[in-house]
Amino acid sequence: MMDTFPVYLRMKRKVNATTNQHLYLKDVAYVSTIKKMQPELEKIKLYSITKKDKEYAVIDCFQVLQALQHRYPAVNFQQFGVTETIVKIKHKKATFIHLKLLFAWILLFIGTAMTIMNFHDDVNMQAVQQKLHFVLTGQKVDSPLWIQIPYSLGLGLGMILFLNHWFKKRINEEPSPLEIELFTYQQDLDHYIAYYENELNHEDNAP
Repeated sequence: MMDTFPVYLRMKRKVNATTNQHLYLKDVAYVSTIKKMQPELEKIKLYSITKKDKEYAVIDCFQVLQALQHRYPAVNFQQFGVTETIVKIKHKKATFIHLKLLFAWILLFIGTAMTIMNFHDDVNMQAVQQKLHFVLTGQKVDSPLWIQIPYSLGLGLGMILFLNHWFKKRINEEPSPLEIELFTYQQDLDHYIAYYENELNHEDNAP
């Protein structure tokens, strides 16, 4: 009988779902037990996504264990790893999404270009390059192109090396500072969602 075997659970950190989708144990957790009983466990329904869930839902391991022990009271369930699964709910794609992305790209491009130009104007980069040309050649010119062109190319190359990407291709396996910042931000965001979207935490704060 199944009651003589332990069941090991490890909650998944994040999963995707759609509105009106039913979530089963296999969707939110990894299950390890005897082979003949695993399919039965994985098909246990735990949650149904509704419109009130909006963008995120959180499945707490306590709720999972409670549902499993209610069905199999004599089984020894053991949970490892993270204690919540964040469910990212995908809604129907908004219209004109490509136009919105294009607008955002143009806005960021213009903003970045203005930032670089204003920085160079503040530090008077042209005067610095003119002075450097005079020191090296003894001649005064308004536009030392042999300095300005390599400098401009080097500025772009430096950004590629800093971001460690050429379009979608990674240059090497080392994460860039931007990727580390995004990873840290995503962790903080996940912790925030796991706390404030968890219904059990709402019950703890209830009067």
